[in-house]
Amino acid sequence: MTLFRKILGSILILVLVFIAFLYIFNYEYILKGLSVTYLKGYSTAYIDDYPYFDNRVIQGSNNPQAWPKHPDFHQEESQSLASFNQKMETTGFLVIKDNQIWFEKYYRNYTADSLTNSFSMAKSMVSAMLGKAIKDGYIKNLEQPVSDFFPQFDSSLSVGDLSSMASGLNWNENYYNPFGMTARAYYDNNIRKLLLNLDVTEEPGKEFKYLSGNTQLLAMVLEKATGQNLSNYLSKNFWKPLGTEKYALWQLDSKESGMEKAYCCISSNARDFARFGKLYKDYGEWNGKKLLDSAFVVKSVQPRFKESPQYGYGWWLSSYKNKKIFYMRGVLGQYVIVIPEDDLIIVRLGRKFNRAKNDEKHAKDFYRYIDETYKMLNNAT
Repeated sequence: MTLFRKILGSILILVLVFIAFLYIFNYEYILKGLSVTYLKGYSTAYIDDYPYFDNRVIQGSNNPQAWPKHPDFHQEESQSLASFNQKMETTGFLVIKDNQIWFEKYYRNYTADSLTNSFSMAKSMVSAMLGKAIKDGYIKNLEQPVSDFFPQFDSSLSVGDLSSMASGLNWNENYYNPFGMTARAYYDNNIRKLLLNLDVTEEPGKEFKYLSGNTQLLAMVLEKATGQNLSNYLSKNFWKPLGTEKYALWQLDSKESGMEKAYCCISSNARDFARFGKLYKDYGEWNGKKLLDSAFVVKSVQPRFKESPQYGYGWWLSSYKNKKIFYMRGVLGQYVIVIPEDDLIIVRLGRKFNRAKNDEKHAKDFYRYIDETYKMLNNAT
């Protein structure tokens, strides 16, 4: 018993020293991370973590516009897709053909109304908000300097550089380092402070480098330019006009700070996420109303840099199967894939993904979901 007490006492001392270390060196957010992940049985962020954070409501439409069902609506997927969805712990798979639901299925007790975290799909929505702010006159154009809003930044850094991931900021994009910037942004309680301590250390506008901090700083510009919080601006200009069927939630850094984690963390459902795909497929128009300037949409889904054809302004790009494809992407394999020439939108939500290797521009599951969809479409004709 004495030995047991000594061991227990030693463990307790180590825990107290560790906690003291975190507070002394300003890493106390890690305790929040541990409570939200490891104590809930996870090793990193997950699709159902939004209840453990403060959230702001993105109000839905007062006149919801349900997606019509395609005359050839399918309820059963192919065996190969079913097997892959099971392996990847897919929660929802939706295929919209000719602006109608062609296939829709939910798994693992999730439904069409279930809210799940979109992670970095939010970046595409923030870029859309930039386009709307330019259209509204809050921001002059893509070339407007960030320093017009935050003078501490280099005057050569533009809002377009943030949207196209070409800022030159010294943000360290590492999802698995608990002491890194991405983890701090996810679990800390003052994301503005973190962003305003960044510096431009490489020449902006020269090359693509994917950094979540770019989108967060862009969101701070939008917040300052419009005088509105992001959730309200998104609701007013997109969620309501797009006829969403359900409200959404946007995670905040804290109730006190009230800043949306803009580089991630909009929780919604497959049908409503798909609306952004249709909006961009139709050049910024929804039911005859121009929500975005068509020139901005076209520019958004074109590569900014020849050396980095996989990214435009807030959207991932591909020419798989010799088709022009643009898509939204989240870290756990959340996708809204748009293939305009076939009037096709594929939405996949779930818990697992295939990580792209360093030399791969797109993950293997991205290709697989496209292949499986075309296989089903071809078998149906």
